[in-house]
Amino acid sequence: MSSVTDPRIVIIGGGFAGIGCAIELQNHGFRNITILERGEDLGGTWFYNTYPGAACDVPSHLYSFSFATRRTWTRLCSPQQEILDYLHEVARDHDVDELVETGVEVASCDWDDGERHWTVTATDERTWEADAVVVATGQLHRLAYPRVEGIDDFEGPSFHSAQWRHDVDLTGKRVAVIGTGASAVQFVPEIAKVAGKLHVFQRTGNWFMPRRNRRYPPGIKQAIRYLPGVQELRRRYIYNYGELLTAMIRHPRTFGRVGKLRSTLFMRWQLRDAELRRKVWPDYTFGCKRVLFSSAWLPALQRPNVELVTDPITRVTRDGVVTADGLEREVDVVIYGTGFKPADFMLPMEIRGTGGTRLADVWSQGAHAHLGVAVPGFPSMFLMYGPNTNTSGGSIIVYLEAQAAYIRQALQHVRGRGAAAIDVRPEAEAASDRDVQARFAGTAWTQCDSWYRDENGRIVTNWPGYMREYVAQTAQLDPAQFTFVERTSDAEPQPESAAA
Repeated sequence: MSSVTDPRIVIIGGGFAGIGCAIELQNHGFRNITILERGEDLGGTWFYNTYPGAACDVPSHLYSFSFATRRTWTRLCSPQQEILDYLHEVARDHDVDELVETGVEVASCDWDDGERHWTVTATDERTWEADAVVVATGQLHRLAYPRVEGIDDFEGPSFHSAQWRHDVDLTGKRVAVIGTGASAVQFVPEIAKVAGKLHVFQRTGNWFMPRRNRRYPPGIKQAIRYLPGVQELRRRYIYNYGELLTAMIRHPRTFGRVGKLRSTLFMRWQLRDAELRRKVWPDYTFGCKRVLFSSAWLPALQRPNVELVTDPITRVTRDGVVTADGLEREVDVVIYGTGFKPADFMLPMEIRGTGGTRLADVWSQGAHAHLGVAVPGFPSMFLMYGPNTNTSGGSIIVYLEAQAAYIRQALQHVRGRGAAAIDVRPEAEAASDRDVQARFAGTAWTQCDSWYRDENGRIVTNWPGYMREYVAQTAQLDPAQFTFVERTSDAEPQPESAAA
């Protein structure tokens, strides 16, 4: 049951974003919280992606909550299971694990103008009423497949890396990997050790930076765990390193040249074969696409059982993969390392706001939201990891914590005023969006096509600045940028001029 002091809050998604938001809200007196997770367990990305070598490429001392800075990571960039265990630990320690309802895929969220609340409907037709909805599904959860003829014709096992078939033994098999993005860069070196023949199909090359991810020696583990200040120092160092990477992307003609030089030296040192070097070398500005961290990928491509194929794929047959040169490579297994559809965000989930307005229609020319969190006409609906809040050089956890605090402030204003909901003003959101898009000018992000863009070419995923700037802009919610939906049916939304 809803009340002014204890609004019903539904969070969609049980990964880092949903868990972090629930903890922030609970810490400030919000108790009526439900987390809906479509998977069989909480964890989000770290529940689904179980491919060999799955790990974070952001060091764990920053890829973790600031209020739960674990001192027992086994290595710099933790593997999938360790991150999943950490999420379970944090959820349990902060009493949010019992708020999670698993196996719930949300089909729609509908705002009722008369009742002034949301109805959240699952694909199995179960419903939840909510005074506020937090969409914490993130950007990397809708699988992307290549637009290639015949992908359903292949008669052997085929699967996406985010739905890894652990029942398929790759030992001695002929394997085709389509895609060379961040996931493939992690699993290809692992499966290359066992496959009989591995064909890696690349559309474009990547810029690489080194990452040796060995287990910590006992001495380093003990120092991190027990010496005062070591944990904080490492976290601050990694934070500043991430900001430096962002500077390289924001300033391609200055800092970016330093990054390119570092990457070039590393890649040339690892690539001794001139022909292979020609094939893998990226032909776009450093930082325009995601810079990848791996010291294992380029050596894996030089194994005798691995072939890098750069001819475009024309079709998939029942027996293998055909390229533009007419050659068919017969394989036993096809693995799609083609990533996700980040520009789709929570779609195809149907979200309808005031007057039945569809979010899909509002976003028909590209996704946008005030600070990536609020969209006009969708009262008390908040996004986490929404439009233009991805990072190219830091940790998304920093952004998620900032968003959780911003959402909490919004709901505190609603609660303090005794209102039904809060809605960002269209002019405030439009100004915010103009500022974000204008800041991309002159950066590396604009100098090639990438998954940061939607089909119209608009950059919809990334934040154009630094982590510290986003944290500063979301630190204090300005109530003058919002209107408040009153609880009485005959009252009009009113601006608030002072903090609740």
